[in-house]
Amino acid sequence: MPVHAFEKQQLIRFHHCDPAGIVFYPQYLIIFDELIEDWFNEGLGIDFAQFHATQRIGIPAVHLSCDFLAPSKIGDVLTLRLEVLKLGTSSLRLRIEGVCGDQTRIRCEQVRVLAAIDRLRSVPIPDDLRQRLQRYAAPA
Repeated sequence: MPVHAFEKQQLIRFHHCDPAGIVFYPQYLIIFDELIEDWFNEGLGIDFAQFHATQRIGIPAVHLSCDFLAPSKIGDVLTLRLEVLKLGTSSLRLRIEGVCGDQTRIRCEQVRVLAAIDRLRSVPIPDDLRQRLQRYAAPA
């Protein structure tokens, strides 16, 4: 486990699952968005709602690559781990893993961009945010 990863427990609930009783794959993207919001609030110390409502900055995904390695079922508790793989001028590449016990269930890399909500344009990552993000950088 990377030392600088943000971690959160996620109970897999009925509404996450398809009729086969396993997580319906689009639900993972919702779970990951919730994790990123928690990371801002709890890990980075930035009020995510304020970030959007007051600063009018969003962090949309522009690229996703997911590997579904093993199924997760209702009642499972995943440990979600998030780390920063790369920081660009206005973008960041994240790795998120969902682990249950000693089994990695899902691994996803995402590229997120800081964007001005009102202009729908990327904006540079401010220095103070960049410093906070670097705390979660994956070991080289």
